[in-house]
Amino acid sequence: MCLKKTHCTFVQHNNRRKTSKMNNNYQKEVQTKLTKGLLDMIILQYLEQESMHGYQVITKIRKGFGVYFGASTVYPLLGLLEKKGYVKSAWNMDAERPRKVYKLTNEGKNILSFTESSLNLICKNMVADNKIRMQVAPLISARSTLQIGKLPLAVC
Repeated sequence: MCLKKTHCTFVQHNNRRKTSKMNNNYQKEVQTKLTKGLLDMIILQYLEQESMHGYQVITKIRKGFGVYFGASTVYPLLGLLEKKGYVKSAWNMDAERPRKVYKLTNEGKNILSFTESSLNLICKNMVADNKIRMQVAPLISARSTLQIGKLPLAVC
């Protein structure tokens, strides 16, 4: 029992703030996990929109997702994507300084399409399972679009 009404109001307000903060922390954690797990596909999707150099990719990810991936993460991943044939690079010597510009290949477009189909299948299977549906329903409703950062991914 509270002795002062103002104290009770303050405690209730703090509890709401803590709950809200916990939800925000959880949302940020989920956002970061999804971004990390789909980073290669996010990069391919950005490159599908336009050719870019590595620093542009880093900046777009940070602005679009609020998650910072440094050069030590993005450049090796771009190299791996190039080795797999999903992107190709060329040096742009017309800029202030030479920059390696990455462009999506047809194979990269195919892998993006395949990944979207795979994500849709996974979500449909999760929604079909009633046990998982209760946990997933607030995050993903059937036939919705999941927005990760500013890139919409079709889901279910």
